[in-house]
Amino acid sequence: MNSNSDKKPALGRGLSAILQNAETDVTSARTAPAGSVSEILISSIETNPFNPRTHFEKEALFDLRESILAHGIIQPLTVRKMGHDKYQLISGERRFRASQLAGLKKVPAYIRIANDQNMLEYALVENIQREDLNAIEIALSYERLLSECELTQEALSEKISKSRSNIANYIRLLKLPSEIQAGLRDRQISMGHARALLAINSGEEQVLQFRAIIADKLSVRAVEEKVKTEKIKSTKSTNSTKVHPSIETKKTLSDYYNTPVKIYQSENGSGKIHVNFSSEEEFQRLVKLLLNK
Repeated sequence: MNSNSDKKPALGRGLSAILQNAETDVTSARTAPAGSVSEILISSIETNPFNPRTHFEKEALFDLRESILAHGIIQPLTVRKMGHDKYQLISGERRFRASQLAGLKKVPAYIRIANDQNMLEYALVENIQREDLNAIEIALSYERLLSECELTQEALSEKISKSRSNIANYIRLLKLPSEIQAGLRDRQISMGHARALLAINSGEEQVLQFRAIIADKLSVRAVEEKVKTEKIKSTKSTNSTKVHPSIETKKTLSDYYNTPVKIYQSENGSGKIHVNFSSEEEFQRLVKLLLNK
């Protein structure tokens, strides 16, 4: 019988499969090959005691937990193989903790060992041109080559014969909300759609527009025009509220509160007053003034 039958089967197509082959399998055939993406037990992972980050916001972790439950883990953890079925976390502790909160038994992870960096770089560069990789897989490959293999964008550009702007555009995709990254991964939207969404500053608005693309089957051109129109409306709206009251009024308020004051007033008389403070003590002082205490 072929010895390959003892191998653990590749976990689907794409980046999760490209490194899981005989050429990169430098560990036991019965364990996850180094450099691959594999599903491993959370219980087999220990955190890195040298991680400088020790504080994790609970609310942010629970938000990430909800995202993981809804969309899965978009970016795998990176772990170091410590022994038989034992791993130490290299990066991704927030995802690791949120996965624990989500009750996951297994998580996707890149498997690393001490001497596999050259092999990892070679495998990523050789396979990054595969036609079946989606935009997020390509972006993650670029990011790993830059961070884990310590390549500059210029060096990476030469290795893969792609422009630096091409590399930068893919890496920017990883700044999109996880719901949109999942949509890219599952090819619900195209790279062109994603680049149009990157022009929006608010993550919430990006998600709303992403959902509109799916629901209304919008073309890239339609999304670009929609984003452009919304930006123009937003600029006009902002400008219309900046009808400044007299300098004397602002000076009076600034003197009273002993801090810079800005006043935004619309043509119909409504508006807002912006009072600056730079410390907790100054905030408490302003509160007392506002409450006339």
